[in-house]
Amino acid sequence: MTTIHSNFSLQKFNTFGIEAKAKRFVAVHSIDELKVVLQQNPEERKFILGGGSNMLLTQDIDALVIHIDLKGKTILKQDDDFVWIACQAGENWHEFVLWTLAHDYGGLENMSLIPGNVGTTPIQNIGAYGAEVKDTMVSCDAINIHSLEMTTFSNEDCHFGYRESIFKQEAKDQYIITTVVFKLTKRNHNISTTYGDIQSELTKNGIVNPTIQQVSKAVIAIRQSKLPDPKELGNSGSFFKNPVLLKSEFEKIHIKFPEMKFYEVSDTEMKVPAGWLIEQAGFKGKRFGDAGVHKNQALVLVNYGNATGQEVLAVSKDIQKTVFDKFGIHIEAEVNII
Repeated sequence: MTTIHSNFSLQKFNTFGIEAKAKRFVAVHSIDELKVVLQQNPEERKFILGGGSNMLLTQDIDALVIHIDLKGKTILKQDDDFVWIACQAGENWHEFVLWTLAHDYGGLENMSLIPGNVGTTPIQNIGAYGAEVKDTMVSCDAINIHSLEMTTFSNEDCHFGYRESIFKQEAKDQYIITTVVFKLTKRNHNISTTYGDIQSELTKNGIVNPTIQQVSKAVIAIRQSKLPDPKELGNSGSFFKNPVLLKSEFEKIHIKFPEMKFYEVSDTEMKVPAGWLIEQAGFKGKRFGDAGVHKNQALVLVNYGNATGQEVLAVSKDIQKTVFDKFGIHIEAEVNII
């Protein structure tokens, strides 16, 4: 039986550690429990909560907060080369990645140590170091909040883009993802070490032909050197998206700022690291009361203790304005502002 709590603190349910209250809160541990909660509260506004890692709470939530706590992993099928795994939405993402690596299944290693739960990964099409969820996700199952019907979304159905999916656009607030299916390699792993600092981290450790486990360890070492542990310092990882510019637009800005870092996305688009822009704008390591910008990674906004969501939001807006004034580039929040 599920218990609905009133006026419930969400401080431990968001990685920023922001104090905010839910008007009503319930944790569900199975699809049946989820259906019952939805069925019994049809009129009430719903707020779906996963790992709480990709949001900034700027106010109390006047809704029924449903915490998705579905657990379990199942191997659906496998052949000599591939394995298909169904993972429940409430599983911690990094723990799932480590589980796949322990079984020598490849494909998720570059996304090690990303905070959050499995169920929210398709919404954001999370990614790191040249890999994205869309590269290995086969499908996801989701329940319609209103009709309670289960739907399977194929990879194609999800309309994936850079930190984008159907769940942030036309299907926003209509579905709750319950299971995600991945197709991973069992051999002939596609090792990708060209993005970011992975290659230099491997070289530093004398590794020439890395395994997927060694790639993961390199990614973890890099992330830990730059990103604070949310248990020790409230944050939600990268706060901003890396802006993608048309080449023609980029070239004009690059003439003014030849030292600007960039990655080629396609024949017509260039990606500029938002962290570099923020650092050049003078914000790295800056503190504004209990809100601030991390000293090792300018992409990460932090809560030093008792910052409110509004205070963190004010810092983010100041950064956006300063970056735009200096470079003419708009950087967009990756984190959901609630």
